[in-house]
Amino acid sequence: MKSKLFHTFSFRRFWAMVGKEFVQMRRDRVTFAMMIGIPIMQLVLFGFAINGDPRQLPTAVLSADHGVYARSIVAAMQNSDYFRLVQPVASEAEAARLIELGEVQFVLSIPEQFSRRLLRGEHPALLLTADATDPAATSNALAAFKIVAEAALARDLDGPLRHMRRGKAPVEVIVHPRFNPEAITQYNIVPGLMGVVLTMTLVIITALAITRERERGTMENLLSTPVRPLEVMVGKIIPYIVVGYLQMGFILIAAHFLFHVPLVGSVLLLLAVSLLFIAANLSVGITFSTLARNQLQAMQMAFFFFLPSILLSGFMFPFRGMPVWAQRIGEVLPLTHYLRVVRGILLKGNGLGEIGPELWPMALFLLVVLSIGLKRFRRTLD
Repeated sequence: MKSKLFHTFSFRRFWAMVGKEFVQMRRDRVTFAMMIGIPIMQLVLFGFAINGDPRQLPTAVLSADHGVYARSIVAAMQNSDYFRLVQPVASEAEAARLIELGEVQFVLSIPEQFSRRLLRGEHPALLLTADATDPAATSNALAAFKIVAEAALARDLDGPLRHMRRGKAPVEVIVHPRFNPEAITQYNIVPGLMGVVLTMTLVIITALAITRERERGTMENLLSTPVRPLEVMVGKIIPYIVVGYLQMGFILIAAHFLFHVPLVGSVLLLLAVSLLFIAANLSVGITFSTLARNQLQAMQMAFFFFLPSILLSGFMFPFRGMPVWAQRIGEVLPLTHYLRVVRGILLKGNGLGEIGPELWPMALFLLVVLSIGLKRFRRTLD
């Protein structure tokens, strides 16, 4: 039996089949580009953009003491790799607002007469307030601050003040992690998962819409009707908007009752602004479906969009830990802004005024992608 099979096997036919597959691969340029592009993209993102130990985190200083020791601690923070001083603040209200808006990761508060109390040996307190919604983004910096402060004072407490180095630390460091004081990972991951699920499912589902019409031959029926391109696209998008809201409802129920995520802000506000994000993802899927020749290409395009979205948005890795070029790419993606909206509303209790700066980039993305999709769809009809 084996001898018969061996004799019936033709290497000529075998190599002909191999050559045929290479020719087919060369003709399918989109698939070939994805085969080359996706590994390169993964290599670049994981090799250069992803960083689990974020540094140069934006920090504000609220100082009521301008003595030499207070200035020394501020200078030591500025010289460290973990903190990047962006601006001084004049009041606690301003400091709290910067934290709530996410413009700074930390606020260092130095009390009045800090330097005088230090010289008296009273061990004055330094307060470091942190936006702890993402524990991975702040944990290493919080651990390093105490070392930075003690090292700065060690250089100044010399000569007659050398005795203050012994025993108890000359200052008391108080850390105030806001919004997630217990550093529970689910508080950060579960709200963010809402955006990831919507991106993954809606882009993939809609990417197959018009492609499926073309493969099944039903596109001719659309061509014979007076339906306009915008009407077709909106008509295909509306049912999936309902699906998106069903997914959101399921995740919100699980977040509250299963993972005990605190829902501090308005859920109705979250549902309202989520329409913009859902529409942006659906427009991406529809646009991909007009570019792809078959459903396989549509799936590949959807994955090509989903991979950088999940890696560069701040869902899996701290956003501020990435290099500047990766952050600029991430700012283009709607998931980046939606994660800030979701976490801001649910964990911080942000209102429309606080999340407003994150809405217009999603709206701009929607308009650009929808315009491209409409233009491509007109060509499809022609």
